[in-house]
Amino acid sequence: MGSSGSKLEKALGDQFPEGERYFGLENFGNTCYCNSVLQALYFCVPFRDQLLDHASRTKVSGDADDNLLTCLSELFTQINSQKKKTGVIAPKRFIQRVKKQNELFRSYMHQDAHEFLNFLLNELVDILEREATASSKPTSGQVHPDKLANGTANGTANGNHHHSVVTWVHKIFQGTLTNETRCLRCETITARDETFLDLSLDIEQNSSITSCLRNFSSTETLNAEDKFFCDKCCSLQEAQKRMKIKSPPRILALHLKRFKYIEQLGRYKKLSYRVVFPLELKLCNTTDDAPGSEAEYSLFAVVVHVGSGPNHGHYVSLVKSHNHWLFFDDENVEIIDESVVQTFFGSTQEYSNNTDHGYILFYESLEQKH
Repeated sequence: MGSSGSKLEKALGDQFPEGERYFGLENFGNTCYCNSVLQALYFCVPFRDQLLDHASRTKVSGDADDNLLTCLSELFTQINSQKKKTGVIAPKRFIQRVKKQNELFRSYMHQDAHEFLNFLLNELVDILEREATASSKPTSGQVHPDKLANGTANGTANGNHHHSVVTWVHKIFQGTLTNETRCLRCETITARDETFLDLSLDIEQNSSITSCLRNFSSTETLNAEDKFFCDKCCSLQEAQKRMKIKSPPRILALHLKRFKYIEQLGRYKKLSYRVVFPLELKLCNTTDDAPGSEAEYSLFAVVVHVGSGPNHGHYVSLVKSHNHWLFFDDENVEIIDESVVQTFFGSTQEYSNNTDHGYILFYESLEQKH
């Protein structure tokens, strides 16, 4: 346990970043899904900064409720304030809180890292909104940003305006999609905005993140039973529909849909497809089609699913910190070469010995980087 820490210190030598801590997290039976996501979030600098700030403020005021936010900010503070540079920490209190809060994570079954990420971000948003509402009345006219992945409608289309605050979780992870539907009879475009904290992308064999995003925004024709009710024509019409990114988030979290339900098998199957994810990503399919308007991102973390099926396996994470790539596997932390990241793209063969595949990707906007 201590040897991997000292090995890491030796490997980095005088290049060990000032004030940084690289700690493995103990696994409590089946908690790798949680550990892998926590490591990715710990090295999401704006997210970590907010949690450390929250911990110091609640310590000063001394009125911290025991909830997921305080447990997570305590854990991050515990890692950040270690005297040693490397080692292992047991996130026991945080795990207990997760299990208490959500029965889904109570069993010893294999859990889904993406479900956990979603649950955690939404839970933090709820706590922060409750705190803000308790401390001051929200300004009238502020629209409640929706909290679900892949842009479930934000409730403003039918006039249900929720008055609430925009939390720091929204400021870091939230982007906006525009759902455009064009009536093919009168050419009227109906646009509806939806918010997202992460995007789930369908994947294909031998593809790339850029092509997955292009497919996500591709035009779909609505006809036959799927016709669209056009308000201007006052009738069902054939239409074209597409989803575009209106405002890209500061941190872009992309979930690759590697688990697909196969009707013939009556169960989910893992897709080991090779999907190339670049270290630098240009987001071209935004609503602003002006030349040079692409949002530029840099990859800083990857949650990897290890295993051949959805109901068993393991999660690890790759993290970029101060220009070094690190490999986190529960208690173990190693430094890796940047070229190793490519080994997690997936396989070109249906059945392969390589079962380690990128599952959730975290990109940071270069424009909004500190």
